[in-house]
Amino acid sequence: MPEQTGLAADYFQSYSAVGLLAVIGVLFVAVAFAAGRLLRPVVPTPEKLLTYECGVDPVGEGWAHTQVRYYVYAFLYVIFAVDSIFLFPWATVFAEAGYGATTLVEMFIFLGFLAVGLLYAYKKGVLTWT
Repeated sequence: MPEQTGLAADYFQSYSAVGLLAVIGVLFVAVAFAAGRLLRPVVPTPEKLLTYECGVDPVGEGWAHTQVRYYVYAFLYVIFAVDSIFLFPWATVFAEAGYGATTLVEMFIFLGFLAVGLLYAYKKGVLTWT
């Protein structure tokens, strides 16, 4: 039983180092924000309290409708950009001896999932620009 107690102590000691580092990080951020709040000048004027829109005086309400399809395009771009990042490590592993067939099958499965997602987006009409 004493052997298990020593293992538990080592286990929690390693986590205490991570916890201490997290506390130091949070304190560092809190001190930086507090120092910024104490050192910055606070001179509110009506011009500073206006909503800034690229140098144009704000007119009308602050609520604007944006079509959802632009978010879908952005989402599709992010998906395919992130997925293309996975192709580079695959290419390096594929060059290693003994991994050729396995990584080739895995990549075709991965590209199959991408193709199904692209086909789904095409069938839903997301890729048609109107």
